[in-house]
Amino acid sequence: MARAAMVDEIHYYATVARDTGEERLNETVMQSLGEVERHEFVPARQQSFAYENRPLPIGHGQTISQPYIVALMTDLIEPDRDFVVLEVGTGSGYQAAILAKLVTHVYSIEIIEALADEAAARLARLGFNNVTTKLGDGYQGWEAHAPYDAIIVTAAASHVPPPLIQQLKVGGRMIIPVGGRFAVQQLLLLEKTDDQAIITRQIAAVRFVPLTRKR
Repeated sequence: MARAAMVDEIHYYATVARDTGEERLNETVMQSLGEVERHEFVPARQQSFAYENRPLPIGHGQTISQPYIVALMTDLIEPDRDFVVLEVGTGSGYQAAILAKLVTHVYSIEIIEALADEAAARLARLGFNNVTTKLGDGYQGWEAHAPYDAIIVTAAASHVPPPLIQQLKVGGRMIIPVGGRFAVQQLLLLEKTDDQAIITRQIAAVRFVPLTRKR
């Protein structure tokens, strides 16, 4: 089965890369990747590649992330069933679907209207009722539902957006790629301490589409 083979490859990739400092990714995260049908989140012309461990184009200059990166980012926020999570960059809705199987609720923001509409319809059709999406500028976060137990940003920002730091709960984690389109990007893990300080750790060099802002 292609999905099971993808999960096995991610396990192997994680063992070699050691990006988390652990030998294996969290089993509940991997179970979620094994349950979510990635082919539902890619365009018809990409269906035959859906379970390959690589990013794929989804239109509008955007991509669905490499499954290993989705697993890694999800693992790093240490999801818990009671969590409320903010996602910046809904894209196809795949990352939100993975999170939805692990946490209480996911709030997800997408700035490209066509993608936002398609993802909302797709997630509803597939029964992900604990995901709420909206069209908007993810740089500003979604203050109405803050603070969040965790925040995942799926596009590269030039810096960590201050509104997202403000909306992160004390003790919460944020995972975000930082860097320019043509420069080396670093996947950063941020943790907010009890005294409102931010502890930052570099995880891995990555390549994401840039975080788009409203003009």
